[in-house]
Amino acid sequence: MRKIFVLLFSLVLLSSCGQTTALLGPAITIGNTGNVMQAGFSYGTNMAIKQTTGKTPGEHASSYVENKKNEKKIRRELASYLETHIENMRKKISIKK
Repeated sequence: MRKIFVLLFSLVLLSSCGQTTALLGPAITIGNTGNVMQAGFSYGTNMAIKQTTGKTPGEHASSYVENKKNEKKIRRELASYLETHIENMRKKISIKK
């Protein structure tokens, strides 16, 4: 019962709009370091990136990781294709001899 209550309570607290969560990072920075200038710079940079590109820095990072995964997948598929093609050609050459 307690776990369910904690889960529901955390869902209520964590279900907020993006603008509120955008302020969460700088607020934590101020709380941990006490450096208001660093928190302001962080928030300002994040908002400038979002206005310029339309993506948050977190979205940029996740899309970068996703692109790298896709590149690795394509390379693996290409290598597999080339290996099977080489094997087939070797068999054809050995049959001709």
